[in-house]
Amino acid sequence: MLRLVGILISVLFAIATAVLVWPQFFRLETTFPIAQLVSARLLLIAGFLVISVLAVLLMFARPLRGFAASILIIALLGAGATGVIGAVRGFGSDALPEKSDASVRVLTWNTAGAAVPAETIAGVIQEQQADIVTLPETSEEVGEQIAIMMREAGYPMWVHHVNIRPDVLNGPQAWQTTILMSADLGEYSVIDSSTDGTSNTGSVPSAVAMPVNGEGPTIVAVHAVAPRPEAMSKWRSDLAWIADQCPEGDFILAGDFNATVDHMAEFGMEGGTMGRCRDVAGATGNGVVGTWPADMPRLAGAPIDHIMVSENWRASGSVVLADAGGSDHRAVVAQLEPATAE
Repeated sequence: MLRLVGILISVLFAIATAVLVWPQFFRLETTFPIAQLVSARLLLIAGFLVISVLAVLLMFARPLRGFAASILIIALLGAGATGVIGAVRGFGSDALPEKSDASVRVLTWNTAGAAVPAETIAGVIQEQQADIVTLPETSEEVGEQIAIMMREAGYPMWVHHVNIRPDVLNGPQAWQTTILMSADLGEYSVIDSSTDGTSNTGSVPSAVAMPVNGEGPTIVAVHAVAPRPEAMSKWRSDLAWIADQCPEGDFILAGDFNATVDHMAEFGMEGGTMGRCRDVAGATGNGVVGTWPADMPRLAGAPIDHIMVSENWRASGSVVLADAGGSDHRAVVAQLEPATAE
């Protein structure tokens, strides 16, 4: 009887391991609690290794030796497979190539409302030479302060903004999303459906900005709701909306997706991660570097802030900034080159 129980537990553990290593195969990547458990790959590896150690200790008890050995093998296979996936996506690259005249740098940073001062954000923009900046949870007032600082520094930027509840005075800044764009990129305008909410993420706003003269990429500043147990349906709906924002054409998506690439398996098409857009971090060696929460080591966090591009762009480098500036999210910066550039 004890042997049968051991076999049953081993089989169930093997199934659970397979689900956690590659939930997409079972179509469980957006299901609670699988979605939460697979968010941080390094912690998943650590969990498998802890189980391995416990299995080794159980092997000293002769009646449990066979059961413990099976658990040990499964746990080591789970850790190894998860490690391989992490290595393919990249455990960290902190260098951006030299910026050329054709290069465009994109910075995205969930600033957690007023947690990051405008002066700090402006300093990072200048340091990173960012041309497009998406700032979930940043108010229009802060965006205007940043723009003034950038203009005084000789780097003028336009400010665009969406507030999902403009009728509420002093509402939470999670209801707002701000975009800053270099004046060199031309004039942009946020589309009406983003502003009035007829086409947007549900609980926290995203913003879609299009070039007025039709030349240049459409910029989507992304903010999806977090996958809390009570908000799973809204979260999946937000991800579907985000994927719809990258059809065929010239698009750059950047922001707080509140999802890792594991969660996006059903939302990509024709090789894309979300819609036809591809994740920049995974293509440039930073796919496993956590952006949230910022108070945890970078490889122990969840990579939920992303920059994604359509086929019009080639990512030549990315970086996850170590200093979160007081936010609970780290900023992500990517350098993009026109895909036709040699």
